[in-house]
Amino acid sequence: MQTTEDSSPGIFILSESPGTISRDTVSVTVPAATTLAPGTVLGQLSGTGAYAPYDDRESDGTENAAGVLYGELVNDGNAPIDIAAMILDWGCALRADGLVWAAGVDVDGGLADLAGIGIKAR
Repeated sequence: MQTTEDSSPGIFILSESPGTISRDTVSVTVPAATTLAPGTVLGQLSGTGAYAPYDDRESDGTENAAGVLYGELVNDGNAPIDIAAMILDWGCALRADGLVWAAGVDVDGGLADLAGIGIKAR
């Protein structure tokens, strides 16, 4: 995955709706031996409802960008795990260069998905 220059939570946020209306706490499936950086674009798994890294090449729900990870998540184990995490999923503007994408995904398609749920990348 592409990394950002700073792993501070929310470093990629330009603006968001008042209070915490732009954010939700959800379950994120983190692959084995993986660190997800703040700003990682996520899709929602259709089977479990958990979120996982966006991948437009899949057909499990993660092919549609559905939110952006607020803070870093670490899985040091050898199996995927679900971790409760905060995401931004509506009503915000984010630094496009602060978003983290898996290698080889359709970034333009992901940005269009995010725009469709009220997340602007600038």
